[in-house]
Amino acid sequence: MSDFTLQTHDDGVAIISWDVPGKSMNVLSLEGLAELDAHIDTVLADDAIKGAVITSAKKDFAGGMDLNVIARMKENAGDDPARGLFDGIMQMHRILRKIERAGMDDRNKGGKPIAAALPGTALGIGLEIPLACHRIFAAHNPKAKIGLPEIMVGIFPGAGGTTRLVRKMGAMAASPFLLEGKLSDPKKAKMAGLVDELADDPVAAARDWLLSEPKFVKPWDEKGYKIPGGAPYHPAGFMTFVGASAMVNGKTKGVYPAAKALLSAVYEGALVPFDTALKIEARWFTNVLMNPSSAAMIRSLFINKEALEKGANRPEAPDQTVKKIGVIGAGMMGAGITLVSALAGIEVVLIDQKQEAADRGKAYTASYMDKGIKRKKASEEKKASTLALITATTDYAALKGCDLVIEAVFEDPRIKAEVTAQVEAEIGEDCIFATNTSTLPITSLAKASSRPANFIGIHFFSPVEKMMLVEIIKGRETGPLAVAKALDYVRQIRKTPIVVNDARFFYANRCIIPYINEGIRMVAEGVNPALIENAAKLVGMPLGPLQLVDETSIDLGARIARATKQAMGDAYPDGAVDEVIFWMEAEGRLGRKTKAGFYDYDEAGKRQGLSDAVKTHYPQAEDQPDLIEVQHRLLFAQVLEAVRALEEGVLEDIREGDVGAILGWGFAPWSGGPFSWLDMIGAPYAAERCDALTEAHGARFTCPDLLREMAARNQGFYKRFGPDARAA
Repeated sequence: MSDFTLQTHDDGVAIISWDVPGKSMNVLSLEGLAELDAHIDTVLADDAIKGAVITSAKKDFAGGMDLNVIARMKENAGDDPARGLFDGIMQMHRILRKIERAGMDDRNKGGKPIAAALPGTALGIGLEIPLACHRIFAAHNPKAKIGLPEIMVGIFPGAGGTTRLVRKMGAMAASPFLLEGKLSDPKKAKMAGLVDELADDPVAAARDWLLSEPKFVKPWDEKGYKIPGGAPYHPAGFMTFVGASAMVNGKTKGVYPAAKALLSAVYEGALVPFDTALKIEARWFTNVLMNPSSAAMIRSLFINKEALEKGANRPEAPDQTVKKIGVIGAGMMGAGITLVSALAGIEVVLIDQKQEAADRGKAYTASYMDKGIKRKKASEEKKASTLALITATTDYAALKGCDLVIEAVFEDPRIKAEVTAQVEAEIGEDCIFATNTSTLPITSLAKASSRPANFIGIHFFSPVEKMMLVEIIKGRETGPLAVAKALDYVRQIRKTPIVVNDARFFYANRCIIPYINEGIRMVAEGVNPALIENAAKLVGMPLGPLQLVDETSIDLGARIARATKQAMGDAYPDGAVDEVIFWMEAEGRLGRKTKAGFYDYDEAGKRQGLSDAVKTHYPQAEDQPDLIEVQHRLLFAQVLEAVRALEEGVLEDIREGDVGAILGWGFAPWSGGPFSWLDMIGAPYAAERCDALTEAHGARFTCPDLLREMAARNQGFYKRFGPDARAA
């Protein structure tokens, strides 16, 4: 079966339809590219064909490139993968340039216009192909997304999208779409200049345009063309690139190679003719694809993330789509869970002790919808239909008919046990009960349940509507049906799940707490707080550990510390951290919420800078550590816990470890996650650094036995534990 088909019509218009068999969204493969090339040759060679429309037989145009193409390009070149990539990319340029140059009146006959008709979403190569066409028609489809999101997975638009968009719009106008991966609905895409026309029937509109004998040579193929906004050597253009360089370095801190490579391709390409610019783009794109950071980001943020969202680790079980959900507790977490559930079209019963609290929880959804209406991303009708799905009440009897209940009450085992008993008195035997907790062991909480096989942990991150990760925790007696229900629910609310086994702090908090603690330890040691915070950001962490603890609140850290110390007894390792936390708690420096923490804040809660009070109480040492030492302490504090989680069976799949780390707490996305980072630096070097850090700073950096063994064998985590190894 073909990915592209060609139909000719009596009016002389050929329709090239993209329809990849067996996929809900078109993606471009090497075979599909060859088919498109052959159809373009047919269009150009047949005198009866006046022009062509490239469209899709699906509701959307395309979701991008099949990223396995990159691996095949490398493999095809044997010992010279860079050459394979470059040649493969240049072949794509040749085909798209053939489409573009079909409009040129050269050699023997006049050109033929080729238009693109987009019925819906067009992303990545799904926009790069239309950009090579002579006119782009998009349907009036407010749900469609149009753009070039490649930068979000560690690459950039390398099939001519970078070069064409800059020449179409100018570097300044193109920068949000290239450097930020901004996506737009068709109306906004038309206003920005990404597409040329909107139509109820884009294929019919494209056909009418083709038959109108239009002028269709691209501007950059005509004499006298100038880049909008000015070329780099023009004063206006020069200032654009100075600002763009500052913006890129400010946002990426130099750790994301794709953004810098993209900017280089744009700058250098703007100095030369169009075809030379495409070659420059191909070289920079090859450079990025050969960078281990980009390979790791693609694997974690695209391939692994997609696999987990599609149920890579789902137990064999019938469909567990949630029809009616109960949410117990209408605080921030419960209100957020209610919101995302109702937005997914699920009927929600929201219960709290007092009706006013339950009503406030429902009002959270109303407020969210009002903000969407103000930004024209929602309507009054959508708000009304969403709120109609939510019943706010104090009556547990309203839970009858629920197939999933999530409690989100205070982190107190006694209160959670009481809620469990009240819920189970009302729900049916097949209903799954989930506890939303970030620290309390699921197996212990399940003791309050009369059916522990149906008891599971679902850990949401705050704020629920913004955070993409959901951590599903299996207790010792949790059954496969409960896991399947949790996974199917997370898919319904369009978030990414990871499934872990029960242990103190599960996976995410187990890794992020040592990161925070290491930063606090360094404060007590006299390390400059600014060095700690900037070292974290320069290695790709979105927040420094001190800012992070301010945001989550010092008193929460103190409560966790006391509970952990009580549970661990003499084995408790963080006394030095507690000394700082408890001092700040006593001083009332509880973080942003009290306008005082490691940072100072103004009356509006805006961060003003690192606190002099903290620096005074913990004077800075005369000799400060070097940047790499600080960064390694912060990174190894996290990755060694990830390795231990794998070693102990808390993690069953390293893909979940990497994706969970990036989405859950922002672990250096450029690295692809903790296991990808360890593979990048190599197990032997990682073990060596563990030994050096242990000698200098203590037993918390002791090399795990698993990592030591892998270092001796020079093994990588993905070679040993990745999906290919599991399949073998």
